[in-house]
Amino acid sequence: MKAFSLSARRALLWGLAVLLGSCTDPYMPDVITSPEALMVVDGYLNSQGVTTIRLSRAYGIAAKTAPPAETRATVYIEDEGGARVVLRESSTAGTYVSDNVTLNPARNVRLHFRTATGKEYASDYVPVKTTPPIDAVKWRIENNDLNIYVDTHDDTSASQYYRWETDETWEIYPVYSPGIEYSNGGIRPISARLPSICWGNQRSNAVHIAKTTGLTKDVVADFPLRRLPANSERFYSRYSILVQQQVLTRPEFEYWTLLRKNTESIGSLFDPQPSQLTGNVHCLSSPAEAVLGYVGAHSLVEKRIFISRADLPRDQRVLTGYEACVPPDTVYISGPRAARSPEATILRNAFLSQLYLPLGYVVNNGSTGYTAKPRDCIDCRTRGASVKPSFWP
Repeated sequence: MKAFSLSARRALLWGLAVLLGSCTDPYMPDVITSPEALMVVDGYLNSQGVTTIRLSRAYGIAAKTAPPAETRATVYIEDEGGARVVLRESSTAGTYVSDNVTLNPARNVRLHFRTATGKEYASDYVPVKTTPPIDAVKWRIENNDLNIYVDTHDDTSASQYYRWETDETWEIYPVYSPGIEYSNGGIRPISARLPSICWGNQRSNAVHIAKTTGLTKDVVADFPLRRLPANSERFYSRYSILVQQQVLTRPEFEYWTLLRKNTESIGSLFDPQPSQLTGNVHCLSSPAEAVLGYVGAHSLVEKRIFISRADLPRDQRVLTGYEACVPPDTVYISGPRAARSPEATILRNAFLSQLYLPLGYVVNNGSTGYTAKPRDCIDCRTRGASVKPSFWP
């Protein structure tokens, strides 16, 4: 059983790594162990739709548990004229949403909230920006990679500062469909079939920003959003990417620029050093208290594209994602081969924890058993969701 032997070798290497790692003393600077839990404000004021704001607390690396979400807060949007839009707490703790509203573009607006303990916070007043449409989301295969780009423009030259977010979805087809299952200490015909298709999903946490202030026209062309190997399993059947575009003010753009440098451009002596990240949210009750987050006000535009396997070149080989799962292992439970298979006892224990699943029966020269593989090779729900997305064709 080569797969089992490989797992054993990996376990041995992992054990050695633990032993070696135990020879070093961890270094935890005082700033990391600080008990202070700073308020974190995540979201923006949607000028033409639903606003979603998440309130939480930052915590140190040494903390054993994350602080609870900031619940039962009173949250609202207010403009300089005094008009307010109330946000209510959703079923997700610490997440507050508004109704579908349109903010007055002639008035500056801000976020204002009060915590359950009575502390009051507010962002700076900011202008309401209108985001222009996305002209195109397109893709090309270049040097064995599939690259995805976005185009946009603003004839009024009022945008200039752009930010994008992406949300990817793809189909997952498992390579096995088991006919048996382990239950009550034995093998029996499977009672409920596992899903034959799932959908993977990944929302990007990369910071995609661009500005056109140095150009004669407010035009963004071929801005790179995503690069994937052209043979990625995400293109095995059907893949989709949703691109969301926002227009920022200059201060908000500078905030995201600094955030990108702090999170993506560190790691060597020649990279920019981490900088103090200050947003536009303040504690009115305690002005010296630092608050993390920047709240802007703008509309959101979206564009989704699909890429099917048939859209790729015919000679383009695409992975299934299950290459390491083939071939299946064989576990003999009776006959001469069972005596030479000490792995069977270990695998039976794995069945009890549902980490290893049987696939089908095997009869070979007087020995009987079954084929099996880890759950991740059989149940696609370990890699995605079995519920079809509402936007999927």
